[in-house]
Amino acid sequence: MKQKHVLIVVLGFLSSFPVNLRAADHVVYEGDEGPGKGKHILFIASDHEYRGEETCPAIARILAKRYGFKCTVLFGQTDEGLIKPGSSIIPGIAAIEDADMLFLFLRFVKPDDAWMERFEAYLKRGGPVLGLRTTTHAFNGIQGKFSHYNYNSQNEDFIGGFGRQVLGETWNPSLGAGHYGRNHKFATAMHVTPDQKDHPVMRGVKDMHAMAGAYSARPMPNSTILATNRVLESMEVGAKPIADKAPQPAAWVRTYQLEGGKEGRAFCSTQGASEDIQSEGVRRMIVNATLWCMAMEDQISADSNVSFVGPYHPTTFSFNPSIKDARPEDVAGWDTPILQGKKD
Repeated sequence: MKQKHVLIVVLGFLSSFPVNLRAADHVVYEGDEGPGKGKHILFIASDHEYRGEETCPAIARILAKRYGFKCTVLFGQTDEGLIKPGSSIIPGIAAIEDADMLFLFLRFVKPDDAWMERFEAYLKRGGPVLGLRTTTHAFNGIQGKFSHYNYNSQNEDFIGGFGRQVLGETWNPSLGAGHYGRNHKFATAMHVTPDQKDHPVMRGVKDMHAMAGAYSARPMPNSTILATNRVLESMEVGAKPIADKAPQPAAWVRTYQLEGGKEGRAFCSTQGASEDIQSEGVRRMIVNATLWCMAMEDQISADSNVSFVGPYHPTTFSFNPSIKDARPEDVAGWDTPILQGKKD
C-alpha cells in the first residue's frame, strides 16, 4: 500500500512539470509577427526515402520566423520517441483540431483508426492541404473503415485513395504515375507553365532545380498545372534535358471535397525532397503554395524572404535512414541544426 502511495506522489510530481521541461513528441515554431500571426500550420513528416523529416522543419521555420505562423511538426517515430522516417507511429495528431493548414510529406503509412478519424475530420471541414513528393501515395495497408485512403484504393467513390482524391494524383506506373527517368542518376528541372506565370503560387518563382528524380503524373481533370518537369542528363545544376523525355506535370493546384464535407484547396508537387529545397525557386514555390492554400494570396510577394532559418545541411535521399538517435526536441528553436547537421 505504501508503495502505491509513493507511486502516485511521484507521478503527480512529474505531471506538475511545465510541458517545455518534458520531452515533447513534436516540435513547435512560434512566429512573433507577420501575416500568419494567429494561424496554425500542422506539418506531418514520415516518408522512407526523401527526407521529409528534414524538409518539413526547414519550411516550418521559414513560415514561422518570416511570416509569423505557428508551425507544429509531427514525425514518424519509434515506440521510444526517436524519429523514424516512414513509421506509422505519428504522435501529436490532436494538434490537427485547431490547424488552419495541413502540410504533408508521407509515404505508405498506416495509422490507426483514432488517428485517421481526426485526419478525416480535418478534410471534411475543407481544411487546406499541401502534399510533397511521395504524399501522392501517403497511405498503404490500412484495413477496415479507412482502407479507401490507401494509394491503391479501388473504392468506386475514392479511386486512388487520398492521393488521387485530395491531392489529384496517386502512384500507379501502369497509368502514367511513377518514376520518370533514372532516380538517383538524373536530376529534375522545373519550369513555370507559360499560361500560369501570373498565378500567385508562381509569383517570383524561377530557376527550379530538384535533386530528386522526376515523376510522371496525370492529375485529376480539375487540376491547374503550374509547373512541368524536365529530366536532366545528370545531377548537375544546369545540365541539359534529355530530349526524348517530354515535360510532365510537376506542381498543380485544385480543390477537393469529401462526401458530406466542405470544399478545400490543395497543392501538390512531385518534388520537395530535402535537397530539392536548397533551390530558392523550389522553396519559394512551396512557401507561396502554403499561402495560396489558406487563401492568403494577397500576402504573396515576388521578393519575400524565403531564406533558411538556422543551419540546414540536408542529406542525400536514400532508403537508408540518415538519423537513428534523434528526437523532435533536437530541432527545437531557430538555431539548432536540422537533424543530420546536429552531428557536424
